[in-house]
Amino acid sequence: MPDVILTAEFVLRGMAIGALAATGVALFRAGANSSMRIAGSLFTLSTIAYVVNSSHVLRSMLGVYDAPLTLLSLGGGGYFWLFVITLFQDRPISLQTLAPAALLTVVGIAGIATEPPVRNGVWIVHNLIEIALSVHALYVIYDSWRGDLVEARRRLRGPFLGVVSVYTIAMSGIEIGESVGVEAWWYSLVGGGVMALFCLAGSFVFLEARTAIFGRAAPAAATAAPIDAPRIDPADRMTLEKLAEAMDKGQVWKDETLTIGSLAEKVGVPEHRLRRLINDNLGHRNFAAFVNTRRIEAAKQTLADPAQARTTVAAIAFDLGFGSLGPFNRAFKEATGKTPTQWRRDALDNASPKPEIAS
Repeated sequence: MPDVILTAEFVLRGMAIGALAATGVALFRAGANSSMRIAGSLFTLSTIAYVVNSSHVLRSMLGVYDAPLTLLSLGGGGYFWLFVITLFQDRPISLQTLAPAALLTVVGIAGIATEPPVRNGVWIVHNLIEIALSVHALYVIYDSWRGDLVEARRRLRGPFLGVVSVYTIAMSGIEIGESVGVEAWWYSLVGGGVMALFCLAGSFVFLEARTAIFGRAAPAAATAAPIDAPRIDPADRMTLEKLAEAMDKGQVWKDETLTIGSLAEKVGVPEHRLRRLINDNLGHRNFAAFVNTRRIEAAKQTLADPAQARTTVAAIAFDLGFGSLGPFNRAFKEATGKTPTQWRRDALDNASPKPEIAS
């Protein structure tokens, strides 16, 4: 490879690494919650590892650091997916959300340990899993767009979708081409250029990050409107009163089809204003969490009621506005740390009278 091309590749990959390091620092400075900090650190570190490992020249210089960087880079697609769901869905980190990165790491290790032609097939599987995770991440960004109550994060979604789509298509094409034996001298240079553009674009967004994007989500119990707050605008106070009435007396949260738009119509305010009020005054960062807080509290009461012991968990979920059992189980466990069945068993056991011991 000519020296000028090698130098250009080094510069491009160095730019990518610098932008990633700056992005990781921005996450901490922006006051991100613990899940976001962990996900952001894993994402930036794994991407830095990939930037280095995907260059044959840079990788030959690693020495004893080759193994840990390789392990980090193998799960990169899973760490990116983890970063997306913690950023755009405010989901906490758990064994379930770490599973995709672990799967990619295992498949990658298998790819390293095997010999051609099996190795090529394993790496194709690894790339296809990464593509699937990227597609799902893009779906998450798009699907939860309207329910996002954080205006700065809503504006971030469009550019994020575009950058990630271009990066995923370009890098996946290069990797799959290499896996089937298609090689070209410019692959590494183009790969470095794509990564530099992607990482620099991300840093421009995240270096200006504020708590509005990365801040802590509201506690699950924060559902009541602080109508008595002294500085609240009279018009906003009236809107919050209407919102409280719709949620408490009207129980609109039981409607499976409820959206931020339909709730705004019921309250009689523009959608963007209701978003701001729920985010600023109630502390919720996405509409699903706002509504599910009510549903989960009601579910806990129903599950703990001995008179409802024969009511199935599915029936409770549907009655409270969940469209299917899966989202209910996930939301309930994220809120309580237990499955609905475990919660019911523990609640009913604690409510059962203890048999008296004869003296």
